[in-house]
Amino acid sequence: MIIIYGIKGCDTVKKSLKWFSDKGLDYQFHDFRKDGLDRTLLEGWIQELGVELLLNKRGTTWRKLPEDQKNNINDEDIINLLLEYPAMIKRPVFDFGNLRRVGFSKKDQEEINLIL
Repeated sequence: MIIIYGIKGCDTVKKSLKWFSDKGLDYQFHDFRKDGLDRTLLEGWIQELGVELLLNKRGTTWRKLPEDQKNNINDEDIINLLLEYPAMIKRPVFDFGNLRRVGFSKKDQEEINLIL
């Protein structure tokens, strides 16, 4: 089963859930805020996808961090930030069982179609 991770109020997540429903695809939705996020899972995503892909630097949570904190951050700091502020994770994160994908742009949708 496909698991879609995100935040329920996120427009991109809403769009992806509708897209999956419209295609009649079974999925499970995991809301970071409501359901939490496991450190081991997050570390696996970072190992597979890379921290730069997962960290949303365009969001307000990241932009509100002090500049010296943003400039001197390491992977462990980022993991702790993402666990504390899951809104800093780019979304949605799709778990297809054997691989993960992040985002829902037109290009991402084309790749997801190929995966399915």
